[in-house]
Amino acid sequence: MNMKHDKSHGKANGKDDSKGPVFNVHNIYVKDVSLESPNAPDVFNMQWEPKVDFDLQMNSNILSEAEHIYEVTLHLTVTVKLKEDKTAFLVDVKQAGIFTLQGFPEDVLQQVLGITCPTVIFPYARETVSSLIQRAGFPQLLLPAINFEAMYAHQQEESKGGGAAGGAGTGSQKIVV
Repeated sequence: MNMKHDKSHGKANGKDDSKGPVFNVHNIYVKDVSLESPNAPDVFNMQWEPKVDFDLQMNSNILSEAEHIYEVTLHLTVTVKLKEDKTAFLVDVKQAGIFTLQGFPEDVLQQVLGITCPTVIFPYARETVSSLIQRAGFPQLLLPAINFEAMYAHQQEESKGGGAAGGAGTGSQKIVV
């Protein structure tokens, strides 16, 4: 995906030396993955009434300042417990993406890192989690959609109020499914 804003309309010669914002997805990949089922095979004989705990953390860092290349990582931890607080499984996935982000004002760049990039990456992380769980022999679990814009706004409010949230592009959110 490559988005370029063309400012050449309205110029006498049709040329403009300034470039508009560039958003380019280079790669989406699994950085780390783990699945644990500490109570298998006993959990397969238990009644399936899962309590799902879902933790989501985001992080971004610059890979090349000269080329405006960033890595954004979503770290998802999903723990499912059954009756008597027995852990059925724990899935830990770090899904990342590499992006070129050029020509954005700093405040907009932080929004792209905290909203747009995670929105691109999350469906891949969601599928990775679902696939791992099914391959481990458990019923399908689809994680809920995430509103990264609302999450970013909440994080910004916390940081203004002296909360513990990190800067734009980093943060953690505990979600109960």
